[in-house]
Amino acid sequence: MLLLVPFLGESDLSTGLAIVFALCLFAVVAFEFVNGFHDTANAVATVIYTKALKPVIAIPWSGFWNFLGVFTGGIAVAMGILKLVPMDTLMTLPTAVGASLVLAVLLASIIWNLGTWYLGIPCSSSHTLIGALIGAGLGFTWYYGGSGVNWHKAEEIGLSLILSPLIGFGLAMLLMYFLRHVIKYKALFHIPTGENDRPPLLIRAILITTCTLVSFFHGSNDGQKGVGLFMLILIAFLPAKFAVDHNIPNDKIVSILNQTESVLRTVAVANPKNSVEFAKLNSEIEAVKTHLAHKNEKDKEGTYKFRKQVEGLGISIKAFLGNKALVIDEKSSNALNHEASQIKKVIEFAPIWVIIVISASLGLGTMIGWKRIVVTIGEKIGNEHLNYAQGATSEIVAASTIGISTVLGLPVSTTHVLSSGIAGSMVASGGKSNLNAGTLKSIGLAWVLTLPVSILLSLLLFMLFHLFI
Repeated sequence: MLLLVPFLGESDLSTGLAIVFALCLFAVVAFEFVNGFHDTANAVATVIYTKALKPVIAIPWSGFWNFLGVFTGGIAVAMGILKLVPMDTLMTLPTAVGASLVLAVLLASIIWNLGTWYLGIPCSSSHTLIGALIGAGLGFTWYYGGSGVNWHKAEEIGLSLILSPLIGFGLAMLLMYFLRHVIKYKALFHIPTGENDRPPLLIRAILITTCTLVSFFHGSNDGQKGVGLFMLILIAFLPAKFAVDHNIPNDKIVSILNQTESVLRTVAVANPKNSVEFAKLNSEIEAVKTHLAHKNEKDKEGTYKFRKQVEGLGISIKAFLGNKALVIDEKSSNALNHEASQIKKVIEFAPIWVIIVISASLGLGTMIGWKRIVVTIGEKIGNEHLNYAQGATSEIVAASTIGISTVLGLPVSTTHVLSSGIAGSMVASGGKSNLNAGTLKSIGLAWVLTLPVSILLSLLLFMLFHLFI
């Protein structure tokens, strides 16, 4: 990770903080590497246990599509992760505070992920990460007051993490019932036996396709969490350089703001009685223009103020569009939404090299340590070996759920969605008696314990690091 430091430019970090900075970068890559073999095993379990692909082919194939998923998946989920912590407050405090928070989050996540992987328990890296962020945020509040956790965002993410496995279970069960009672294609329900008992070509193509989709969407969702963590580190240690995107020219930002003012003038004509709202929004736009001169890679305070104003402007435009007292035609509404999304890119971004590093870490991690989780998914959730229909059903549901969540910018657990999908397909095949109670108990226990354990572990680590960094 020390090789990345030259990319970060000049900084005023002391030698001690520079070492901690390098450790944090190494830790986030390690987290994503562990995430690769911990979570991606879910994607390959079905193709391996239905004999659609041999492990030697399935693992690198899945790793490649995870890489592409991160690389092309955007940054909506990554920005959602950043919004869980008090970024703006962190930028005003000594760098050591941010270092303590970042290290606590990363180490708590890695410790719990490695522990559950060693025991072969499919556990959610997403749950672990969210819990660790909340725990460190609580520690931040303990020392510095205010709101260390964005509880609204935490509630939104928590709801998606809770509902997604329930949706996976229900949809997989319905799809399996459909295949059994409507399609009735007997070859789909064959349980492979022996090394050479491979599925027919069409079924094999379906299984490989679903594995590919789960791998891709896992990268586009889970991989973005690593991007978010990487950006958290960069902003915490080098806020002047990474709190805003300095690659966007100032004249382009001015052009976006001018276009926004132009649209507002059009809307103002249709709302002559609401001049106060327009004056307020215009004053915010002018303030952003004024503070644009303070946006500087070496001016922490100026860049911080500029970021705050851009963030505030985005919130104000959203509130303006939601004002029911205003008459805003569809064309103007679309134009304002477009300009708001453009100005948001100034503070919500990730350099391409960050995305490449995380993509490579997740892809390489996929190829190592996969077997423990694959055995649990393929053999131990149900009391019978996985058949073709169960494998395809669970992965179709998982790919769809993860893909939709990525578009919405919500992190979900690949582990919970896929394992609940397999459980649903098993119930549809043979009722509750077809489930392995012992395995489900272990998975359920890990699901219940992950949040409180990761919260407590991260909180304790933050308090410990806060004393020594």
